[in-house]
Amino acid sequence: MEWEGGRRSGNIEDRRGLGPVGIAGGGIGAVVLAAIGYFVFGVDPRTTLEATQRLQQPAQQEGVRGQVSDAEGQFVDVIETSNRDVWTPIFRQEGVDYRPPAAIVLYEQSTGTGCGTGQSAMGPFYCPADQKVYLDLSFWQELDARFGAKGEFARAYVISHEVGHHVQHLLGADQQARRLGARGEESGSVRLELQADCYAGVWAARAGDASGGGIVINPADIEDGLGAAAAVGDDTIQKRSQGQVVPDSFTHGSSAQRMRWFRRGFEQGDPAACDTFSASRL
Repeated sequence: MEWEGGRRSGNIEDRRGLGPVGIAGGGIGAVVLAAIGYFVFGVDPRTTLEATQRLQQPAQQEGVRGQVSDAEGQFVDVIETSNRDVWTPIFRQEGVDYRPPAAIVLYEQSTGTGCGTGQSAMGPFYCPADQKVYLDLSFWQELDARFGAKGEFARAYVISHEVGHHVQHLLGADQQARRLGARGEESGSVRLELQADCYAGVWAARAGDASGGGIVINPADIEDGLGAAAAVGDDTIQKRSQGQVVPDSFTHGSSAQRMRWFRRGFEQGDPAACDTFSASRL
């Protein structure tokens, strides 16, 4: 993947080096983030709650906004900006202004969010309350070592998936998923996550043209993306962590489903093809 020529908007809030924070005694924020952690990459919410409840200080941090100087931070900036360049004209075609995430927050270990205290154990996540994406860059090593998802495009897929959640928030899909959950339909979260995978595929299909050649994605990169989607499927994670697969507990979808919807978004390049909520077959 070639990305160094991509545009950077500086929509980064860098909290690295500020140290971990928490919220006193856990509380409702911990519960919210525990749920988010579970919905991201298979983190057991009990693990998140136990860790959060051991933290004693209020979750209040403010990082440096703007351009970052290190290559890892610049990569995140380029991918978020590329997503902005892809989604802006898509929204414009519908007569709507695209509002990018409030920031991509880079942090270490734990940090305060609009949803409570976020922790690196949760993996990357999007908080709809403050419309920010949170990312501890140590996750890249976990993505490689634990999930076997290698290559820069696998990382771009993860970032674009989280930006996809922001797109869903703007369009109201997250509320649609919650309504399904309120009716006892467990597929709501799965449909939400698969749609975010599909949106990541839409980004991949359009990134080259949107960046004016500043980003080049080749077939090997797409294979890395499919490999990442397969590696974080619920069935793969469950089999690895507990030795058995429990489909009724899926929150993201199986490896095959995640690959299918990412590929669908990439091959069609059209967010209208990502309507998982109307799909009879996921």
